[in-house]
Amino acid sequence: MLSSCLMKQTCSSIIFRNFHISYQCLEIQKLTRLRVVDNSEIGKQAMAEGRPPRCIHVYNKTGVGRIGDKVLVAIKGEKKKAILVGLKQNQKPNVPKFDSNNIVLIEDDGSPLGTRIHVPIPTILRTILKEKTQTKGADYTKLLSIASRFV
Repeated sequence: MLSSCLMKQTCSSIIFRNFHISYQCLEIQKLTRLRVVDNSEIGKQAMAEGRPPRCIHVYNKTGVGRIGDKVLVAIKGEKKKAILVGLKQNQKPNVPKFDSNNIVLIEDDGSPLGTRIHVPIPTILRTILKEKTQTKGADYTKLLSIASRFV
């Protein structure tokens, strides 16, 4: 009886060895689902329908999105640009880790589509976006001004 129990345990472990469990990808890359956290009309409709936007392209050299990076998203059959304001992936010290990948939709010149951001955004985003405002020419100060809470 004991040997049959041992036999079943070893057989079950052999069976489970054939399954590969992939590590959950916590970085922003192509086809990553994102959550719109501003009050823009297109963002509210997409989130209400249960069809969140997906990342098409990350505007940096590595192709992996970090906080403050600009991304191109597909939302309700349209292409829009957005800024990453909260990520699930492990962050540097003193930068909060969020439960979802949050974005704020923007226009080409850097002005936000919505008038309010519903979630707190990291304070490190102030310094990141101010540097990008000076170097790239886009104006992200409006995005910082509509944020009501900082973490």
